[in-house]
Amino acid sequence: MDAGGTQEARTTYREAMREALREALRSDDRVFLMGEDVGRYGGCFGVSLGLLEEFGPERVRDTPLSESAFVGAGIGAALAGMRPIVEIMTVNFSLLALDQILNNAATLLHMSGGQLPVPLVIRMTTGAGRQLAAQHSHSLEGWYAHIPGIRVLAPATLVDARHMLAPALADPDPVLIFEHGSLYNVSGELPPPTESVDLDHAAIRRPGTDISLITYGGSLPKALAAADELAAGGVSAEVIDLRTLRPLDHAVITSSVARTHRAVVVDEAWRTGSLAGEVSALIAEESFYDLDAPVERVCSAEVPMPYARRLEEAALPQTADIVTAAHRAVD
Repeated sequence: MDAGGTQEARTTYREAMREALREALRSDDRVFLMGEDVGRYGGCFGVSLGLLEEFGPERVRDTPLSESAFVGAGIGAALAGMRPIVEIMTVNFSLLALDQILNNAATLLHMSGGQLPVPLVIRMTTGAGRQLAAQHSHSLEGWYAHIPGIRVLAPATLVDARHMLAPALADPDPVLIFEHGSLYNVSGELPPPTESVDLDHAAIRRPGTDISLITYGGSLPKALAAADELAAGGVSAEVIDLRTLRPLDHAVITSSVARTHRAVVVDEAWRTGSLAGEVSALIAEESFYDLDAPVERVCSAEVPMPYARRLEEAALPQTADIVTAAHRAVD
């Protein structure tokens, strides 16, 4: 309970996402959830557990194992005035629906002269760290951030997991929500909402003066841990959570670099062609004269994600890698 007497509820990231889905289904009859195993099984990661019993099979729909088919059905439902939430089991499987997402969902509003909005939300799990090997573990959200016509979200906190869905459903454009699998069991206090979550701006999760650590999603806890370790050595790190990967919030990034004069960009995707590269280019273009050191990037190794735990850990960005990169920039 906070000083004002307002009760804070303890919850997990998974439960926060489930409550967001429950609220959406309760508040708007046009909303329905569809995807593989979202009904009787409760979702591959347990996010939709209990929703079938509460809302019935018309509102919580199990689909055949065909991402192209059920994402296409979601696009059609959105065009017909519904507000579908489509769950894709993992980001790797979303590639089977890439034609629907890129060539239909992202383009129809533009190609129709504004006559055909596609108010569709697609949720999917992303990221590694759970020993699920190369076909279930990659971070491909940067690919989708490349596509005009969609909004790309990466909730990394309990508050964002709980409150990003409602404004996403209100968006006339397709919205993709990437939920990092390592976050589902994260627990903490969820404060009561004071205002709607802003989908247009990045968030400063920790203020600092010596270096900016810029990241999103499952890498945010590692960046915050790195900031703690750096602080113990006298380095004040500011931690930026991008939250929305398309469109990127230029202002928060550049204003942070203007204060700290150094930057480390942390991205679980591969370094080549990564979102980290886009953020680094943005800093070079808009904040070059604020920099006192080259921009550092901490990304995954350029290999398919290994299954073996120690190999997976070696392939992923870790807190120690972030600290080392920060010291290269500061020292």
